[in-house]
Amino acid sequence: MSKVKDISLSKAGESELLWARRNMPVLALIRQRFEKEKPFSGLTIGVALHLEKKTGILLETLSAGGAKVLASSCNPLTTDDRVASALSSKMGVFAWAGQTDSEYYECLNAVLDSKPDIVIDDGCDLINLLHTTRQSELPKIKGACEETTTGINRLMAMQKAGKLKFPVFAVNNAYSKFLLDNQFGTAQSTLDAIARATNCLIAGKTVVVAGYGWCGRGIASRMKGAGANVIVVETAGRLGPHESGMHRALSALYDGYRVMSMDEAALQGDIFVTATGNKNVIDSRHFPLMKDGAMLSNSGHFNSEINEPALRKASTKVEEIKENVAAYTLSGGKTLYLLSEGRLVNLARPSGQGHPIEIMDGSFAVQALCCEQLAKSNGMIAGVHDVPMGIDDEVATLLLASRGIKLQKPTEEQTAYAESFSEGT
Repeated sequence: MSKVKDISLSKAGESELLWARRNMPVLALIRQRFEKEKPFSGLTIGVALHLEKKTGILLETLSAGGAKVLASSCNPLTTDDRVASALSSKMGVFAWAGQTDSEYYECLNAVLDSKPDIVIDDGCDLINLLHTTRQSELPKIKGACEETTTGINRLMAMQKAGKLKFPVFAVNNAYSKFLLDNQFGTAQSTLDAIARATNCLIAGKTVVVAGYGWCGRGIASRMKGAGANVIVVETAGRLGPHESGMHRALSALYDGYRVMSMDEAALQGDIFVTATGNKNVIDSRHFPLMKDGAMLSNSGHFNSEINEPALRKASTKVEEIKENVAAYTLSGGKTLYLLSEGRLVNLARPSGQGHPIEIMDGSFAVQALCCEQLAKSNGMIAGVHDVPMGIDDEVATLLLASRGIKLQKPTEEQTAYAESFSEGT
């Protein structure tokens, strides 16, 4: 039923799950209701997420709601083998840290072999398989949820091309999700992972952050708070109907950062962090410009942001000098350090622990409630759907309540004033 690295790690994994469970009060409330109502009775949910302790609590919540759950990772390096082992006795788990690409897709296909009714994806790999090599399973799919910006970008491209065949909730675009998860979660987890992997001081270094979306602005803020001299890199061009790289660059400038191109920043950076969701952001022309000892890392979903094949080709020697740190010696003698193979630095085991527990309590609450919506829905049209505002507001309210905060509603007078146009000075 399951395929994990070492089943003997289960006890340690249960300890990790216990700690997360005690610090995820919103999912606990949702689980209590799911246990009574069983909204997923008779349904199978196939999952591709970073398999670690917080994800484990989401999967337990779905299972408590009556679902048959099968899970794989959405990245070859981000599985916590302890948690995967602990979960494997409760549900189907196909994941381990350090997978090859072929093993990674083997595990994704193992999840789809269960013929799921609902899919939860992070990066759109499961959804892509369903639309390419696994099209025979499409008629059974009620819908899906997508967790990350990169996945939403892929889905929008599929929708534009008329290729998306079932409804998908853009969980990543829920305001409570991208405000908290992308901005604050990515920021802390990225800084923590770089510090753990390198044991280097952030203060006093020049940190180049590529991309000033929600993730990038959070990373820049945390690096600045740790004492770094932060440079933000953006590109000219449209990023959506209401935003461009120029708008983001202005925002970074007015937030107090130096803003420039990667061609300029390559000369100055001590630490580089990419968070764009795009390809070859750090490319072959940048490596010769960099300082000896510069460290390169990525917090975007796929390992495409740093052109590792080009870096390898330009190197006379490549060696892993410590876990999650590889040294690339260029022909001129300088050495560049690539963290976590250019994959998600904040989730690559063991230095990456992922987002803080409280952050993922909110994000996974959105996932759980969107899955419930899909389970109850009939006739949702194929395409990318916004998370219902009621779900977004409910999660934000529960998160505040878990911190002992209850907001007052506006008075009738205030509501009437906000909705009127008759009163002036």
